[in-house]
Amino acid sequence: MKQKLLQTVEGRLLLTGSILSLVLVISLGIYGSIDFSATKILFLVLVTHIVGSRAGGIGLCILNGFSPFTTIAYNFYVEILIVCFTYSGFVLSTTNYLKIEWIKRFMDQLAQKALEQKEKIQSYGWIGIFLFVMAPLPVTGPVVGSIIGYMLRMSLFRNFTATALGTLTANIAWCYGFEFLEQRFHMIQYVFGAIVVIVMIPYLKQIKKFIAEYKKS
Repeated sequence: MKQKLLQTVEGRLLLTGSILSLVLVISLGIYGSIDFSATKILFLVLVTHIVGSRAGGIGLCILNGFSPFTTIAYNFYVEILIVCFTYSGFVLSTTNYLKIEWIKRFMDQLAQKALEQKEKIQSYGWIGIFLFVMAPLPVTGPVVGSIIGYMLRMSLFRNFTATALGTLTANIAWCYGFEFLEQRFHMIQYVFGAIVVIVMIPYLKQIKKFIAEYKKS
C-alpha cells in the first residue's frame, strides 16, 4: 500500500519547492512595485536557470549591476528551488506517484543523462557529486547531480549537502570570474551573449515541443 504523497520524503520536498516558489513570486511581486526593470532581470535569470544555464543567470546579474552577494544568493536560491522540483519529480515519477506523461518523458531524459555520468562518479561518492555539480560543463549541474546521488542510493542529507555546496561553490566562482572580466574587459558582453546562445540552441526544439504539449493538455 502506497504512502500518501506528503508522507514521502519526495512529497515533502515537492511541498518545500512549492513554498520556495511562492516566496519567490511574492518577493518578485513586491520588488517589482519598487524597481520593475531590476525585477525583469531577476525573472530572466530564473528562466535562464530553467533552461540550464548557470553561467547565463549569473552573467545577467553581473551585467545589470547586482552586487556579488545578491547575485550569489539569488542564483543559489533559484537552483535549489529547481532541484526540489526535479529531484522530487524524478523520484515520484519512477515510483508511479506522478503519472503525467510529459513529466515522465522529461524525467526519462534526465535519467539518461544521469546514467551516462553515473559510472564516473560512483567510486568517488560525496566528493564526486560535489565536483560534478561544481564543474562548468554542459552536462553537469545540481539537477543531474542530485539524480545521480539518488541512483547511487546516497542518503538525502549527503546527496543534498554535496549538491548544495557544489552549487554554492560554482556560483561564487562564476560570479567573481564574471566580475573580474566585467571590470577589465568590455568583451564580457560578447562572451556572455555567446554562452546564452550556445546554451539555448540545443533546447529550442524541446522548448517548442513542451509548449505545444502543454497547450494540448
